[in-house]
Amino acid sequence: MRALIPEPNPGDLIEIFRMCYRHWAIYVGDGYVVHLVPPSEYAGAGASSIMSALTDKALVKKELLYDVVGRDRYRINNKHDTVHQPLPPSKIIQNAEEQVGREVLYKLTSENCEHFVNELRYGVPRSDQVRDALVGASVAGVGLAVVGLIGVMLSRNKRQNQ
Repeated sequence: MRALIPEPNPGDLIEIFRMCYRHWAIYVGDGYVVHLVPPSEYAGAGASSIMSALTDKALVKKELLYDVVGRDRYRINNKHDTVHQPLPPSKIIQNAEEQVGREVLYKLTSENCEHFVNELRYGVPRSDQVRDALVGASVAGVGLAVVGLIGVMLSRNKRQNQ
């Protein structure tokens, strides 16, 4: 049984929590969303769709929200409304509907489902999960470098003391 989530408004961003990442769609009304999916992904794919990120093409589909969500959790998340002015809902829906059926370039880091829906809502393609992953990887890399440097210094000091 699904938890009660408010009915989305046309133009709302829908964040779907897959096992290892978040999938994004845009609500277009009457229970439907438009979203960008690699050809190997299917509605309700859940974690099995993670392998679809290895492709360089994607399809724009219009499907029922509950079919896309499957057993995963989701929420309405218009998180950039305070930074970017959303386009009028009628324009968002028109732009989304015009994309349905198109095959487009797909790149995990620059042209993914989150970029797609943010461009439809705000006119600005952006993906926070890609930015967060890159920042996390950078921090981890710096941390490893520091640990390595400390190890080298301790090793030198040990040799000098012998």
